[in-house]
Amino acid sequence: MSRDALKIVTIGGGSSYTPELIEGYIKRQDQLPIKEIWLVDIEEGKEKLEIVGEMAKRMVKAAGLDWRVYLTLDRQEALKDADFVSTQFRVGLLEARVKDERIPLSHGVLGQETNGAGGIFKALRTIPVILSIIEDMKELCPDAWLVNFTNPAGMVTEAAIKHGGWAKTAGLCNVPIGHRKQAAEKLNVPEEDLFFKFAGINHFHWHRVWDKAGNERTDELIDLIYGPQNEQESHLKNIWDAPFHYEQLKDLGLLPCGYHRYYYIEDEMLQHSVEEFKRGETRAQVVKETEAKLFDLYKDPNLDYKPKELEQRGGTHYSDAACELIASIFNDKRTDMVVSTQNNGTITDLPYDCVVEVSGPVTSHGHEPYNWGSFPPAARGVIQNMKGMEETVIKAAITGSYGAALHAFTVNPLIPGGTMAKTILDELLIAHKDHLPQFKESIEKIEATQPETVAYVTELMKTN
Repeated sequence: MSRDALKIVTIGGGSSYTPELIEGYIKRQDQLPIKEIWLVDIEEGKEKLEIVGEMAKRMVKAAGLDWRVYLTLDRQEALKDADFVSTQFRVGLLEARVKDERIPLSHGVLGQETNGAGGIFKALRTIPVILSIIEDMKELCPDAWLVNFTNPAGMVTEAAIKHGGWAKTAGLCNVPIGHRKQAAEKLNVPEEDLFFKFAGINHFHWHRVWDKAGNERTDELIDLIYGPQNEQESHLKNIWDAPFHYEQLKDLGLLPCGYHRYYYIEDEMLQHSVEEFKRGETRAQVVKETEAKLFDLYKDPNLDYKPKELEQRGGTHYSDAACELIASIFNDKRTDMVVSTQNNGTITDLPYDCVVEVSGPVTSHGHEPYNWGSFPPAARGVIQNMKGMEETVIKAAITGSYGAALHAFTVNPLIPGGTMAKTILDELLIAHKDHLPQFKESIEKIEATQPETVAYVTELMKTN
């Protein structure tokens, strides 16, 4: 790694999040001796790459920096001799997310970006791509760090580490950042004066909180945030803030992740999603409108800073977290962060070599998670089931096994088993066939024997 001329590459550089990434680097200009930033995208994303890339150049220029910003569709050109590679891509673009949400919801089953059937299919499309990126990195930048915040971040990171063999991988999510800020606000204590321990898997973690005097404040925060006298407000822009059951959280004694709503209060969350679907307002459809407005802003030749409107996109703090992680590795800062990393015994209830999302300092050699130990039985049972589901999804993504994909659907608690699971699986395979070459034989079989499935998907997607 160059100590005085860093080359940083972002795959998915045409993302609407890129201005926050550039802002994060600019904020850390004294910590990161950047020479080159490469923004990489695919042909379908060329227009967005050019728009956001030109804005990135304006931001760097406005900051008075001599960094060179390159825009390219040639991934291998960008990766050569890179020091850090961040990934924020979406296979199939937002149209794929629309399918992930609308097809299950048309059957009254949750469709969501990282949970349920939609989350499984995002992983099936994404994991082969992250593995192909790693193959390029092995040849072109064998010493680089891979910083992944492509969703579903936990499964993508596990595939990179366990199956791609890229140990220098860290997965990031913005959700824990929001929970930290929420706790500080509720306790009226500076965030840096609190100590947090997060443990679980991506979008399925719990956490505990202590103050500087050594007092645990977890139980107090459960009361302050979820108590019956309080109005429960989610800090997540992309999740409806239906109220948790206070008694359930009080019994567990752990603070939940916002995404636990899909599991702890499944009926209410599902009904809300179905109503959005009927109105033509699924999250993906709303995000498409938000993105269109953002890129209209980004086209302004006078805009040389991150606009406030980006905070409405749903992933605020993602990119800043990536910049801090890179700075912490490069400078051995040991910043306390929540990272998806290999378990190595941190959570005794899960396999040693699986990937978990946990707290700990980020050092020059990577993340060093704090020991968590075991979960209470109520949490242990569900997280073991979810991890088994994730491992099965990864197997299906790599092998193209229809049986593994169906098993993952059956194990997932948000998907009804039996005929319904198979119906939705087949429909999503047809909908995403252009991005699932590993399932070619299964898709051809469905097309040959189930013309009604093909017709259903075609008709449904006409009403996008």
